[in-house]
Amino acid sequence: MDLVEVLEVVSVADLAAALVEEALAVVVLPADGNWFSIYERVTFTNMKKWPLLLLTFLLLIFPSCKDEEKKETEKPAVDILTEIPFPGGKNTALPHLYTGKERTLLSWVETINDSTSKLKFSFFDNGQWSQPSEVLSGSNWFVNWADYPMVTENNGHLLAHYLKKSAPATFAYDIHLRLRQHDGQKWLAQNELHTDGTPTEHGFVTALPYQTDSFFLTWLDGRETAKDNDDKEQEGHQHHEGNMTLRSAIVSANGEMSEPTLLDPKTCSCCQTTAAMTENGPVVLYRDRSDEEVRDIVITRRINGEWTEPKPIFDDNWKIHGCPVNGPKVAALDNHLVVAWYTAANEKPEVKLSFSQNNGEDFDMPIKVSGLQPLGRVDVVLLDEENAVVSWMETSNDKTFIKAMRVNRNGKKSAAMTIAALDASRKTGFPQMTLIENQLVFAWTSLYEGSTILKTGKVAVAVFDILD
Repeated sequence: MDLVEVLEVVSVADLAAALVEEALAVVVLPADGNWFSIYERVTFTNMKKWPLLLLTFLLLIFPSCKDEEKKETEKPAVDILTEIPFPGGKNTALPHLYTGKERTLLSWVETINDSTSKLKFSFFDNGQWSQPSEVLSGSNWFVNWADYPMVTENNGHLLAHYLKKSAPATFAYDIHLRLRQHDGQKWLAQNELHTDGTPTEHGFVTALPYQTDSFFLTWLDGRETAKDNDDKEQEGHQHHEGNMTLRSAIVSANGEMSEPTLLDPKTCSCCQTTAAMTENGPVVLYRDRSDEEVRDIVITRRINGEWTEPKPIFDDNWKIHGCPVNGPKVAALDNHLVVAWYTAANEKPEVKLSFSQNNGEDFDMPIKVSGLQPLGRVDVVLLDEENAVVSWMETSNDKTFIKAMRVNRNGKKSAAMTIAALDASRKTGFPQMTLIENQLVFAWTSLYEGSTILKTGKVAVAVFDILD
């Protein structure tokens, strides 16, 4: 049969018109599902005979009428984001948003040239960002789309971390700290967070305020990957002979480190860690790695001064021979937790959300929030004990967007709202989201005229209506 025409059908009337064309060979239903309740293109081929064409029309017209009525009741698409001007200029990337008891701050990396980078930050004050302040700059940093510097605050004390190359190998770098006390303006240098001295990967840091003037830090530590069977030094993580480990420590406001702890002797090698502070103490979540290469999200909790055995929050059973570079995000309110994560178990990519009401000892059944083509790169905030907003990146019709959705613990969800469009490449990194009173503030990296530039904006929480 000759394929004479391919027709993009956008309504029932178009389909009827198409069916009267005797030469019609193919009818393609719309990809966005506006009038027919599908989310993928459906192609009807070999429809040469009139009886089959008429039957196809009759089968499609009835469900489509229902969806036409539904379309009329849907809210029109609107731009829900209010831009917050970013003061940092071009060649900026790798945003990190942190909201503490005192205020919100945004940190990022500015690239001066091919070899020099600067870590900067700005406070959110009266609805706008303050003029940028510089922590430090360097020419021997490891700057990566998924593993990047951050600034955290505790009672006016600021803690910054950055990654410094320790050897020529690509993934040989150490975690270095800078501290600024609440009554000072100068950043004080602190030695490496770890003291193993191996030219291996150390990164993917999460830092939280701890007690009145200290910080809790957790990170991936590759010291064991330097070992191999021939007693030859292996640099970086591209030659893993040993295992990537998860470790933690406490750092005081004057730079003293205490309580170095091995949390897990074998984890996924390059997915971000995440942590939250509960009434009982810190909890850490991350992507684990079993001997069978199952890489699901697990949690370990500090209870009465002891860390619990890591256990999965849900058995996705995602078996993958390599790191997906897609870590989870957790938020806490007292002993209530919410966790968002990406999985592609059974070759089915999904972003999921799960609540816990008992400090992470148990989790509810996961709630799927994404569409058909999520990329992950999640973030999450907890509005109250039973409501959260989750964000993620998703591709639709060859375009990529930051999506966000409000989710109730009982499974009710708002519509997936489009926050912004962005490039799908690694250059855009991991979009950030934080809660400031009744506003959600977003930060992401945009590509503009061959360079990168940060974008920030806010969305009212009230926009996310829960659907029955």
